[in-house]
Amino acid sequence: MKNVMKWIGIVVGSLIGLVLVAGVTLSLMGNARLNKTYDFPPSDLVLPTDETSLELGKHRVDSLCAGCHGPDLSGIENWFEGGPLGTIDSANLTSGDGGVGATYTTEDFVRAIRHGIDSEGKPIFMPAVASTSYLSDEELAAIIAYLQTLPPVDHTMNGAKFTPLAKIMLVAGVLPQLPVEVVSHETDVAAVEAGPTVEFGKYMVDTHDCRLCHGQELNGGPFPDPTITKISPNLTPGGQIPFWTEEQFIATIRTGVTPGGYELDNNFMPWKDYAKFYDHELQAIYMYLQTVEKLPQYAE
Repeated sequence: MKNVMKWIGIVVGSLIGLVLVAGVTLSLMGNARLNKTYDFPPSDLVLPTDETSLELGKHRVDSLCAGCHGPDLSGIENWFEGGPLGTIDSANLTSGDGGVGATYTTEDFVRAIRHGIDSEGKPIFMPAVASTSYLSDEELAAIIAYLQTLPPVDHTMNGAKFTPLAKIMLVAGVLPQLPVEVVSHETDVAAVEAGPTVEFGKYMVDTHDCRLCHGQELNGGPFPDPTITKISPNLTPGGQIPFWTEEQFIATIRTGVTPGGYELDNNFMPWKDYAKFYDHELQAIYMYLQTVEKLPQYAE
């Protein structure tokens, strides 16, 4: 009996040792991915200085950036609170103490917004890069030009603090890939003429996180935040939107209340940011959603 218990102890101890070795190995592999450096050709963007362009930049920043970086764009502490996975502070975009605006060049902003890397070439943890990488050169230049006009706000952030568990889950494929690993890294993106058109509606959908939360095919899916268990709704003709008029769609985004009286939760659907869209932008989005393939609601 003693020999049996001895061998059981050896086997169990060996298994525990193997698990620990595998965990350490995966954690080191995750750390390597988080610290890998990337280099992409320069964009050679020329920043505009005219009032029209700066207003466009402000308009895009208000709907694209303020929700994650705060009303004054000085960052949000614990923007992501992942419990055992760690935390992420969103960046201070101003030129105040602790702000990237104090040191970032035009190309540094391009690297962050279009490629998902910081000024040193290392990955940043901004899920929106999957959308902002589609911004046209014209709009990207307008955004950066506006960011450089922001008043400085002193707010030092702590960046990303990932635990070994998060690194293991990243390597194991449980967590989404890093933005730099999935975007196309285009360096010259042509503008789409603004207006109530299907083409411009697709551009708005592609650049404003719709596919990030509602899935690449827009028929719903899990949120990019792994701590959220909700499934987003179907935006294709297989969902509710085709039964809404254009006026009802616009009213829903403006008020956060659907035609059926359902109140949107801004924590999951940032309608307060999208309510800032111009009428022709919302019209274009509505028009585009009528043209996509009719698909059933995503279900796990």
